[in-house]
Amino acid sequence: MLVLLKQNYEALSREAAHIISNAVRSNPAIKLGLATGSTTIGVYRELVRLHREEGLDFSRVVTFNLDEYLGISPEHPHSFHHFMLEHFFAHVNIDPGNIHIPDGTIASDYEQYCAAYEADIEGAGGIDLQILGIGRNGHIGFNEPSSSFASKTHLKVLTKATVDDNRKFFAACETIPRCAITMGIGSILASKRVLILATGGAKAAAVANAIEGPVTAYVPASALQFHANATAIVDEEAGSRLKLKDYYRDVMEMTELFTPGRSS
Repeated sequence: MLVLLKQNYEALSREAAHIISNAVRSNPAIKLGLATGSTTIGVYRELVRLHREEGLDFSRVVTFNLDEYLGISPEHPHSFHHFMLEHFFAHVNIDPGNIHIPDGTIASDYEQYCAAYEADIEGAGGIDLQILGIGRNGHIGFNEPSSSFASKTHLKVLTKATVDDNRKFFAACETIPRCAITMGIGSILASKRVLILATGGAKAAAVANAIEGPVTAYVPASALQFHANATAIVDEEAGSRLKLKDYYRDVMEMTELFTPGRSS
């Protein structure tokens, strides 16, 4: 896994947006796998700026979101539908017909629905570039510890740690979702390229375990060690427990040196 260490969240966001925008320019009909969460907000903000100021064109881009809470409507202020509209989709020229987000309102036939979502991804030719965050317990998407590395889109019960982490987004009187529809780890590993982002000291242990620890179902993100084209972009705090920080910096410098037209 290529590891890019950035000084802070702003630099991380610019680097991720740089990679995504280059991919969009190279393939205007790219299939993007998108994530939500506070880590991605700066990335979407920078992509919106590139669209407005530099004409970055999303008109042919097709997107598949990783996950959605079960039991809340797209209009709910804490749904991932709402998040994506607020931070990204409402501000760029993406075709609404090219947007795919799991439906959190379904109340039955979960396996059939998840299989259909997976079939839509496969029917589009698969995901070219998958964006990920990482949870404090190492989850990616809503694939909690013990998730199968072969799993496809499925319904997942959330761990207490994940529910507790999400509590800050909900009012005290609101019921916090305990289940979600999520792409599986197998779905993620099938992507042609993966970009995983992490910021802040609270993610440091998860980052170190995912990148340098053993590959184990108890750290779902460690499965990315099997991916042939995975890049982790982490800020200094999130990377503070990495044992090979100096090596990653050396690799990053060499990568930038030998990449034509690469800007820092």
